[in-house]
Amino acid sequence: MAGTNSKRAREAGVDGEATDAPAIVLVQPQLGENIGMAARAMLNCGLTDLRLVAPRDGWPNESAINAASGATVVLERARLFASSAEAVADLRLVYASTARERGMTKPVVTPRRAAHEMRQAAASGIRCGILFGPEAKGLHNDDVALSDAILQAPLNPGFSSLNLAQAVLLFGYEWFQLGVDAPERQIVRPTRRVPATKDELLHLFEHLERELVACGFLHSEEKRPGMVRNLRNMFQRAELTDQEVRTLRGAIVGLVEGKGRRKEKA
Repeated sequence: MAGTNSKRAREAGVDGEATDAPAIVLVQPQLGENIGMAARAMLNCGLTDLRLVAPRDGWPNESAINAASGATVVLERARLFASSAEAVADLRLVYASTARERGMTKPVVTPRRAAHEMRQAAASGIRCGILFGPEAKGLHNDDVALSDAILQAPLNPGFSSLNLAQAVLLFGYEWFQLGVDAPERQIVRPTRRVPATKDELLHLFEHLERELVACGFLHSEEKRPGMVRNLRNMFQRAELTDQEVRTLRGAIVGLVEGKGRRKEKA
C-alpha cells in the first residue's frame, strides 16, 4: 500500500526523530534488502533509531536503500556497532524478539504489552530498545541474556515464522497505535469537495418530489408530508457535494426520460 503524505506526517509529528521512541537493534542482519524493508516498517510507525550490529554484507548497503522505498531518513541515521552489548549500552529497558524457547527465566510479553511498558518507561525518561536476530537463526542466547524480557507474538503455534521486517512492523504498529487517536471507522472525502448549498439541495428535493408525485409514489395526501420530510432528512445526512447533487438530478432525468422509456412511449 502506498500512502505517503508529508503534510500529514508533519501534523502527526512523526517525520522527525522521536527521542522517546524505542531503538530497533538488528543483530547481524544478513541481507541489505531486509534492512531496507525493516527501515520501511519502522518509518511507517514513527521509529527512526535503527542500530545495526555487524551486518553480514557491510554498511552502507545499496540494496537496503532500494528496499527502503523512501525510508532513507532511517538508513541515514542508522548507527553501526560491533556487538549487541555496545548497541544497547545506553538503554535501560531491552526486549529480545524470539519465538524459540531459551531455557531462561524471563518475562515473556506480547508486542502490545511491550508497547505499553515502553510508553510508560519513555514517559519517565527511560530509553528502550528491541533486539531482533539474524534472519536464518534468530538471536544468540548471549544476546537474549542482555534483555529484560522476551518479546513474543501470539501467533499460530504450528507456524510462527516471520521475516525481519514483519517482526519489526508487528511491534512498531502496537507502539504507534498507542500514540495516535485514529477513528476506527470514518468516511474520507476528497479534499476539494464542495458542499452543496441549501438552494441546490432544495432544487434537488423539489425535482425528486415532483417526479415521485407524477409516478404515484407520493399519492397519499395524508402521508405525503411525512414521507417528504423523511426523504429530505436522508439526503441532508448524506452531506452531498454540489457534484453529487448534479449527478442525482441527472439520474432522476434518466429514470424519467431514459432511452428505454422513450422507446416505450414511441
